[in-house]
Amino acid sequence: MALPALIANRLSVPVVAAPLFIISNPDLVIAQCKAGVVGSFPSLNARPLEVLDAWLERITGELAAHDAAHPDRPSAPFAVNLIVHKSNDRLEQDLALCVKHRVPVVITSLGAREDVNDAVHGYGGIVFHDVINDRFARKAVEKGADGLIAVAAGAGGHAGAISPFALVQEIREWFDGPLLLSGAIANGSAVLGAQAMGADLAYVGSAFIATREANAEPGYKQALVDYAASDIVYTNLFTSVHGNYLAPSIRAAGLDPDHLPESDPSKMNFGSGGNTGSKAWKDIWGCGQGIGAVKAVVPAAELIDRLRREYQAARQRLAVA
Repeated sequence: MALPALIANRLSVPVVAAPLFIISNPDLVIAQCKAGVVGSFPSLNARPLEVLDAWLERITGELAAHDAAHPDRPSAPFAVNLIVHKSNDRLEQDLALCVKHRVPVVITSLGAREDVNDAVHGYGGIVFHDVINDRFARKAVEKGADGLIAVAAGAGGHAGAISPFALVQEIREWFDGPLLLSGAIANGSAVLGAQAMGADLAYVGSAFIATREANAEPGYKQALVDYAASDIVYTNLFTSVHGNYLAPSIRAAGLDPDHLPESDPSKMNFGSGGNTGSKAWKDIWGCGQGIGAVKAVVPAAELIDRLRREYQAARQRLAVA
């Protein structure tokens, strides 16, 4: 299960930082990459379109400067998340900017398209596609994805409902390419656990909300410190796609998290205006079930160093055993 050298040779710990809607920004991505994990952001976080061009210019420039100054420890590559759902009316323009700036890794979500994969492959980039079941995984590979992100139960944001053990097992029966695992991974032991199951890399999202660089309000960051897995609710109400959210933020919006209505999946919208209901539900806080490992709001580099130390300690414990 070899990883592309672009990634394998530049990581301080086998982690890809997941793209966080609204929260991921250039400050966070640059800090993640400099500390040795793949940093990422959704293209739709950059509004209007011209902002995306500026973000990509800044990220590529700052990482190149870092690499020139630190040839002994170059930065990890960065990734841009593209929503390929038909309602995203910015997809073609965002893809063109990814091609212009030769974005090393593109993460595709909510659909798989050969033309998107071909465009990225045309300049030597790689494509990871996120999936919530084996059927979607097979479709993604058939359409040219280089790797898969298994989004299992417990993941933050739009998440699946299948156990990570079952999901990785089913995919590994036929796929030997790069495989990432997402779902309640917030410490180094869980990163090693993902590899033990058969994944190459861990896909870590929610823990990065509680970092200084993240574009989240202080109350949101502190909530990840204060709450735990039992405070997470799985619902499709807010975006028409099932995801995990903090129950206290739902109560604060005047709703009962134990009795939420279902949303109509056909109303899903990822156009230039963003997710359906994004303004109405802007104070509904998404996160995964791994937040019990989050103990403080810290710089991204400090979080990554913790993951590295915990990962190495877990490997040593297994070696001794």
